[in-house]
Amino acid sequence: MRLGVSIGYSGPNLTIPIDFIKKAENLGYDSVWTAEAYGSDAITPLAYIAAHTERIRLGTGIIQVAGRTAAMAAMQMQTVDALAGGGRAIAGLGVSGPQIVEGWYGRPWGKPYYMLKDYISIMRKISLREEPVQHDGVEISLPYKGEGALGIGKPLKSILHTNPHMPIWLGAGGPDNLRLAGQICDGVLPLGFVPNRMNEYKIQIEEGFSRANKNGAENKSWDNFEFQPGVTVNITEDVRAAFRAMKPSIALYVGGMGHKNMNFHKQQMIARGYGETAERIQELYLAGRKAEALEEIPDEYCDESSLIGSKARIKERYMAWADSGITGLTINTREEETLEFMAEIAEVTPLKV
Repeated sequence: MRLGVSIGYSGPNLTIPIDFIKKAENLGYDSVWTAEAYGSDAITPLAYIAAHTERIRLGTGIIQVAGRTAAMAAMQMQTVDALAGGGRAIAGLGVSGPQIVEGWYGRPWGKPYYMLKDYISIMRKISLREEPVQHDGVEISLPYKGEGALGIGKPLKSILHTNPHMPIWLGAGGPDNLRLAGQICDGVLPLGFVPNRMNEYKIQIEEGFSRANKNGAENKSWDNFEFQPGVTVNITEDVRAAFRAMKPSIALYVGGMGHKNMNFHKQQMIARGYGETAERIQELYLAGRKAEALEEIPDEYCDESSLIGSKARIKERYMAWADSGITGLTINTREEETLEFMAEIAEVTPLKV
């Protein structure tokens, strides 16, 4: 099992736990993941991390595609990869939600499926450097020929020679984007994943493989595709208190992270079989009754998506994740003891120093 560690995005002050990340690398962790919302960005911290590490892969979980053009995303990720020595960067992409896309980035929500498809295609062309980049897509075209164009845009080829096969992973939870990930990406960061839902994800991703192979891809399969969910891990004897600590974040995302009629985190809670609960959480949260919203979240919902408890309990429950068919697991923790314990039970190989 490959292990990753997530450092997420910053709060009011940006701090990067570099000693913690170096500890993970030395223990044999395969990847470190950053994120972005509407504060710190996901890419810049990777350059800092690259300067202090040797081999751990550097992933964005996720780049919000509305925040930068496909060309700029490719340029930034290839630059980080070059600084890191090559072959270490993973471009994890996603659409975010319409409140951030339109409210923060000032971009239209449009057709996100086609936006992703165009975006990924352009990033591929830039990395491959086979010819000057041209793309006639549904949402994105290069050169630009839309409103306000002078009509003199020139197809260009990247000056920078780096990894022609930069891995692109997609943050996805719905059927369309899971199929898209299987078809044109190298991996997926599955939203809302718990082990007993693996078959739902597998069916859609394998349909994407089939589409790719029909379109001339070279044997797209699980042999060349990564599936890496995230899980909160907390070693504790007070399981109930740990569940309570998870609930404010769950309430925020299910209740308030997105529009009432378009909240992907709420949709994932519904998909996990908690439809009435999700509706009630959102109703209470949007009414300003946040404490009551927390009380609606069942402990079992927290338990399904986490590894919490004694070391014996965590080790036992870890097997459901390990046996589900995933290729990697990203750990959400800031505790060194947890890093060490997960490396032990996942049997990762420490870095030789």
